Amino acid sequence: MKLTFSQGTLIANPNELMVRLEGPARITFQAAADCIQLVGIANVVTGFGGGVSWSIRLDNEEQLTELAEQLGVDIKGL
Repeated sequence: MKLTFSQGTLIANPNELMVRLEGPARITFQAAADCIQLVGIANVVTGFGGGVSWSIRLDNEEQLTELAEQLGVDIKGL
């Protein structure tokens, strides 16, 4: 699945998530699906594991729900 949001693009499958941010730095985050946490109230995606942690806010709840379905991850806080 490929999902575009205001800051870049999410590429997800049942095994992993890749976040590509727009801008001159072209920052990319990647994490296994079991290292992803979705927070519903704030529409935040968090990646963690191996001493690394990152988070990014999506535009709306629909994007978070679509990502949850693709990754098979529950949304916390809904």
